[in-house]
Amino acid sequence: MSNTIDNLLHETRRFPPNSEFTAQAIAKPELYAEASANRLGFWADQARELVHWHKPFTRTLDWTNPPFAKWFDDGELNVAYNCLDRHVLAGNGNRVALHWEGEPGDSRSITYAELTAEVKRAANLLTSLGIRAGDRVAIYLPMIPEAVIAMLAVARIGAVHSVVFGGFSAESLRSRIDDADAKLVITADGGWRKGKVSPLKPAVDAALATGETNVGHVLVVKRGDNPVEWTEGRDLWWHEEIAQVDADHTAKAFDAEHPLFILYTSGTTGKPKGILHTSGGYLTQAAFTHKNVFDLHPETDVYWCTADVGWITGHSYLVYGPLANGATQVMYEGTPDAPHPGRWWEIIEKYKVSIFYTAPTAIRSFMKLGRQIPQGFDLSSLRLLGSVGEPINPEAWMWYREVIGGNTAPIVDTWWQTETGAIMISALPGITATKPGSAQVPLPGISIDVLDESGGHVGHGNGGLLVVSEPWPSMLRGIWGDPQRFQETYWDKFGDKYFAGDGARLDEDGEIWLLGRVDDVMNVSGHRLSTAEIESALVAHPLTAEAAVVGAADETTGQAVVAFVIIKESQRDAASRDDIAAILRAHVAEQIGAIARPRQVFVVNELPKTRSGKIMRRLLQDIAEGREIGDTTTLADASVMQIIQDKLN
Repeated sequence: MSNTIDNLLHETRRFPPNSEFTAQAIAKPELYAEASANRLGFWADQARELVHWHKPFTRTLDWTNPPFAKWFDDGELNVAYNCLDRHVLAGNGNRVALHWEGEPGDSRSITYAELTAEVKRAANLLTSLGIRAGDRVAIYLPMIPEAVIAMLAVARIGAVHSVVFGGFSAESLRSRIDDADAKLVITADGGWRKGKVSPLKPAVDAALATGETNVGHVLVVKRGDNPVEWTEGRDLWWHEEIAQVDADHTAKAFDAEHPLFILYTSGTTGKPKGILHTSGGYLTQAAFTHKNVFDLHPETDVYWCTADVGWITGHSYLVYGPLANGATQVMYEGTPDAPHPGRWWEIIEKYKVSIFYTAPTAIRSFMKLGRQIPQGFDLSSLRLLGSVGEPINPEAWMWYREVIGGNTAPIVDTWWQTETGAIMISALPGITATKPGSAQVPLPGISIDVLDESGGHVGHGNGGLLVVSEPWPSMLRGIWGDPQRFQETYWDKFGDKYFAGDGARLDEDGEIWLLGRVDDVMNVSGHRLSTAEIESALVAHPLTAEAAVVGAADETTGQAVVAFVIIKESQRDAASRDDIAAILRAHVAEQIGAIARPRQVFVVNELPKTRSGKIMRRLLQDIAEGREIGDTTTLADASVMQIIQDKLN
């Protein structure tokens, strides 16, 4: 591994921006100097330029109670107004906000005026159902326009949305509904995926079937036309209810620190963390980074971020950032390979997409299929490419540039997290000479460092732990309902610096290379999954006595889930090892979601443990990745590793 990293860090290829791009670029080199000279003044300028304030702020940052930041806190705004009404009032109501493409081939283009009108109705509908400012609303929808409409309607009335990825199970949905204490769930009968309707409402029904809940209503969008169970008095059809409410709604201003959304991300304890984001600072940085990192020219560009709204990338770079900037964008319901493997390229050709933002997992999948597929479509409209979710290897980066970008489109490889809210590290097109595989440099106004375990700067050519050393506008404001966990998880290690949980190295130029998670959270296709959460699901099955889960390197998904399980004595003869593996793989998918389904389940008699009982997952990872077993001196019984190896060979 270290040799591979060393080779990556000696990457010598550089791709400076061409003069034509630089001449028209939104981001100018002086941004760095302005931010360096007066960081808080820089962010205040961005907030005033990019955001409409119903009441202007006079205080940029209150950091008197770290790690709880307040940005622009004496100002007032309405996030949905910023994304909708102001564009209509500025005369851009006829500009397309969303080119929506359904997987079966149905499509719809929605202007800013039309989107504003729909969000106003939806806001009135939510109010009629008793939702008030501060109430939480769970959204469990496919990639359809109503997902964006629902999020903006919740924000418009000052409620707090918690979007749950449609691939998550009923159990995962229930845990999020309970933790947020949601009063309303917005879902759909189903959504199209891989050529068929994937039901969604049954998961909501199952999630609400047991125990106490404060959910009073379930709003259901009709999308799949699949049969659904119906609870009278609780379940309501979206289209029926929205037709009965007033079309007019005035957006009220809320404090800049008013909660905007809770988004759950995996944690090492197994219980998902409800990451809380507020309004003014989040919208400022989402808009700034979307405009400058993607070189957005809203009058002419067509932008497409392929992320699902259930993830932070969908929040910041499909909903809030692009719409705050008045962008025209594409939103696609289905998977990249349905109904055929050229589907994404077909969409780019159809809408003349100019800015494309996707994950390395997708790029590697397309590489496997071969360049002849994208080369069958006209991709000449593309002028900028983005990467998000995990480090991108140089080979995939070069393929992306050559095959998709025609050797001319700059690539911005972005690093950020659910917790950071917006992009933190990236090249700026028109300024940065890009480097295959490297996240490169902190954005203007962002302070990043790489430290050793004792908190010292590692220096060029060395690796360590990635930290953010100064507060930033879109930073999380805490973990919902658990301020102590917020402090312990992100701040205790270095005190006054945010520890991202990622390892990084500085190359000889001082540019940043991300090395992945340093804790027990895996990155599978850009989605963070907790080993503890998957282990809990495995142990919950009657077959399993004990389980250990690791993330193993995978050519396509970045990391894959690999599980090692000990079967209960009473169940040893219940099934063959292959059958047990299949049963447990299916069980994890049912409990958490298909994204967490282990690639492999190995049935073993023992797990490698230290004398204190801690499972040595790094040794299991060595096995999963086919490496020579590392140091076993701390094990209570070093022979366990040999026994496991012999069993698996």
